[in-house]
Amino acid sequence: MTYDLFIGDRMFSSWSLRGWLMFEKFGLPVRTQVAGLYSGTLAQDLAPLAPARLVPVMRTSEGIVIGDTLAMAETLAERHPEAGLWPELPEARGLARWLAAEIHSGFAALRAECPMQLFGRYEGFAPSDAVRADVARIESLWTLALERHGGDWLCGEYSLADVFYAPVAARIAGYGLPVGAAAAEYVDRVLADPALRRWRAMGLTVRYDPEPYRLDLHRGAWPGPAPIPARAVERGPSENAACPYSGKPVTDYMEMQGRVFGFCNAFCRDKTVQDPAAWPRFMAILR
Repeated sequence: MTYDLFIGDRMFSSWSLRGWLMFEKFGLPVRTQVAGLYSGTLAQDLAPLAPARLVPVMRTSEGIVIGDTLAMAETLAERHPEAGLWPELPEARGLARWLAAEIHSGFAALRAECPMQLFGRYEGFAPSDAVRADVARIESLWTLALERHGGDWLCGEYSLADVFYAPVAARIAGYGLPVGAAAAEYVDRVLADPALRRWRAMGLTVRYDPEPYRLDLHRGAWPGPAPIPARAVERGPSENAACPYSGKPVTDYMEMQGRVFGFCNAFCRDKTVQDPAAWPRFMAILR
């Protein structure tokens, strides 16, 4: 049972990040296709999925098309009860659904004034009173969930609640929005999550000119874990004969720590260059 998932540009599409995490974090098989959110081909790319007009949108192996991340979440939870998308305890499950529904439908100021971008942290960004109010409400919800159910994640083990708030954590990080210690620690955990690091690494393989939503402010380094330095190189030979992801023969090369590794195409290489430690299959051949 493999799904098709249509997403927008990874560096900016917060809704697409939610959709992808539903599959990535819970081990659900998926084929991902990027639709032209900023290239002008979105309507054409989604035409076979009518009436879908926004990303993300998924298609089941039976050909059923489901748009909207909340509908997708409930459909996947219904079809895969063993995957644990929602918390097992009823009280935690109810709170997780409440949190997901509130972020799904609210916080308009945060969405409008702080579009998700995963390049770096803006310095000197001055949030409006409305954004500060949104962040205060989010922080109160996080505090309640973390104190009530413990653990590193909202409502206990990682769940759809964390999926829905991952782009919020990215906004707080990317704009340097002020939060307390507990919320800041949660943001750090989200940014350190290998799944989010893989999403960002794939996004960084694309270049934009002009960049959507760019502010006229200095932007420092991304506040997540610093990647191991690596770079693309023209030639091998590589230590590995097969791509760590596809198993196909290598054609593109990367150098890291004085060693050369091969991949089956430029995308496999470039996503690894951006954050090698985020990719377990690559790290397995490194070791």
